[in-house]
Amino acid sequence: MPPTSIGIIGYGQFGRFIESLAREHFPKLNIHVAHHGDTGALTTACAADYLFLCVPISAYAETARVIAPLLGAHTIVVDVATVKTHTVKALREAGVVRFIATHPMFGPYSYAKQGNSLAGLRIALCDSTLTEDEHVAAVRFLSAAGLKVLVMTADEHDKLIAETLFLTHLVGQTVHQGGFERTSIDTVSFGYLMDAVESVAHDEALFRDVFAFNPYCKDVLQRYEAARAAITASLS
Repeated sequence: MPPTSIGIIGYGQFGRFIESLAREHFPKLNIHVAHHGDTGALTTACAADYLFLCVPISAYAETARVIAPLLGAHTIVVDVATVKTHTVKALREAGVVRFIATHPMFGPYSYAKQGNSLAGLRIALCDSTLTEDEHVAAVRFLSAAGLKVLVMTADEHDKLIAETLFLTHLVGQTVHQGGFERTSIDTVSFGYLMDAVESVAHDEALFRDVFAFNPYCKDVLQRYEAARAAITASLS
C-alpha cells in the first residue's frame, strides 16, 4: 500500500527540503513535522508510515534513543545523513527495528540548479532492515522518480564520501575562508569552482560533523595538507 503519512524530525535546511518535495509531489500526503521540545508532535511523527531523521549527525544517537520506543509497529525510519556507519550503528544500538540508511546526494541547491527536477540526481542506499521485497520496491520507486540509485554498504559509502563530498567541502571552505569571490573576467573553470564553493559555504556545521563522524576524512585531510605543502614548496 502507498504511504499515507510521513514524519520529519529535524527542521533545518534538509528537513524543510524534504517537506517541500513531499508537498510538491504528493499533495495528499499527511506530513507531520516534529520541532524540538514538542512531545505531542514527536509522538505523531513517530507513528507515520515513514519517519525521516533530518537532525545533525552529532544528534543522531540521542535522537535514535528517544524515538525508538515511540515508533509505530510498521513505521520505517529513513536515515538521510551524510555519513552512514555512525548512523546505522546508532539506529541498531537504540533498537530501531525497521529502517533504511540512505544518502540523497543532493539538496535544495543542487535540486534548484537541476531546474527543480530529480532526474539524474543520485541517492545511495546502504544498510537496512527491510525485507527483500520492500528493498526492491524502494529501488523501483526511487528509480521511477528519476533518481540514480547506488546500492552499497555503509562502510563503502563513507570511504567514497570522504574522497568526494568531504574533499569538496574542504576546498570550498578554504576558498570561502580566503575571501575569494567571482570577478568580471572569470574563466569557465573558476565559475565551476565558485559553484562548488557557494554550494557548501553555509554548511560549516555539516562539514565539521562529517569530519568528526567519518573516520576516513582524517586521511583525506592529511593528504590535502601534504599536497598543499608540496605545491607551496615547489613555488619557493
